[in-house]
Amino acid sequence: MAVEHLTDNTFAQAVAQGVTLVDFFATWCGPCKMLGPTIEEIGAECDGSFKVYKVDIDECEDTAMDFGIMSVPTLVVFKDGAEVSRMIGVQPKTAILNAINSAK
Repeated sequence: MAVEHLTDNTFAQAVAQGVTLVDFFATWCGPCKMLGPTIEEIGAECDGSFKVYKVDIDECEDTAMDFGIMSVPTLVVFKDGAEVSRMIGVQPKTAILNAINSAK
């Protein structure tokens, strides 16, 4: 599955059901660029048991404010619309997958 970009308008519906990983990022952020390929890899390997999305905090200011995103990258795992896990900064793939699996 390709990693889709969400907007303020599509965010709530996208995370409403199931387990979802959301990468809050900014195009100007160096660590976000480092993490990007890992997020794309996780999205490509996704077996349908969870979803992976990206949110550009500069384009989706309302959503970023709603979730108190103060630094990027911030990875948030949602289950049925509720936040269950949050990681700030570049994370190893195994840590991200562990957070996703623990939410299932």
